[in-house]
Amino acid sequence: MQPLVSILIPAYNAEKWIADTIRSAIAQTWEKKEIIVVDDGSCDRTLAIARGFESKILRVATQENQGAAAARNVAFALSCGDYIQWLDADDLLAPDKVSKQIAVLRSEGDHRTLLSGSWGHFLYRPSQARFMPTALWDDLSPAEFLRRKLGLRVFMQTAVWLVSRELAELAGPWNTSMISDDDGEYFCRVLVASERVRFVQESKVYYRMTGASSLSYLGKSSSKLEQLWRSMQLHMRYLLSLEDSESSRAACVQYLQNYLITFYPIKPDIVEEMRAAALSLGGKLETPRLPRKYLWIQMLAGWRCAKRAQLILPRFKWFFVRSWDKLMFEIEHRTDVGLSCGKQGAS
Repeated sequence: MQPLVSILIPAYNAEKWIADTIRSAIAQTWEKKEIIVVDDGSCDRTLAIARGFESKILRVATQENQGAAAARNVAFALSCGDYIQWLDADDLLAPDKVSKQIAVLRSEGDHRTLLSGSWGHFLYRPSQARFMPTALWDDLSPAEFLRRKLGLRVFMQTAVWLVSRELAELAGPWNTSMISDDDGEYFCRVLVASERVRFVQESKVYYRMTGASSLSYLGKSSSKLEQLWRSMQLHMRYLLSLEDSESSRAACVQYLQNYLITFYPIKPDIVEEMRAAALSLGGKLETPRLPRKYLWIQMLAGWRCAKRAQLILPRFKWFFVRSWDKLMFEIEHRTDVGLSCGKQGAS
């Protein structure tokens, strides 16, 4: 029997992108699928646009605003699929994304196998997505996956995964109390429950980069920084629960060192907790150093001003890059529309 795949889409104020995201779900060549969109109390036209796609395979639910994790939990509760495809409301799936992974799954024959794939990031034009392989683009044991994720500061985008219902139930619900890195923490639990990770390079996801408007953007938010530290502690605990070895502990120490600059010096309490955690793991954290281009600000005005510049200056660059890509997207769209109208007129 062919397994049913549930494509679950939490959505909040996503009117710009939700139609394209839903179309990419509908376009999946894997025919036995259901699509569930849960609108998380949007203030724009997200709900109305999603309801315009309702059909035998697509359902739309709505709730008061409670956050993406709560919307995902509702979507999962409504689903019936043997496998779960998570999809954020601004990202896209390649048409054969699910089919490619199911094909590999059939050779595995194990519901405890977790399937991943490749992902590329883009702004407005999916055709310009950049697929940049990392150390996680490989067949790995759960412990080795987490060692590489922590030690090398790399990650897998949410939509790359195809998760069996068995694994999803073993992992438990998304943590609704986490306002930062809830996806990283959730998939750690999925990894802990799994037997292996199978990487399917031909299975592609297009990840839209939204900058400061992204839920993952930390900025100067004290609550987000605290939740990130909480997630980091859980990451290390999950890894050590799988394999408490010298290499795992070294990866945890490197993980702490990699992220120390995120908290230093604006969250001294967390910095001290990180130093203590490193010592308990048999390591020691060095005082972080800013990139060279910010050192002169540090020398003239101190760490806090340099950190502020590190937050602000990339946003200016991001603004110009996004504006250029948006302009090119609009030009290409107008050209496509003009060609289409010209062909219709000729016919």
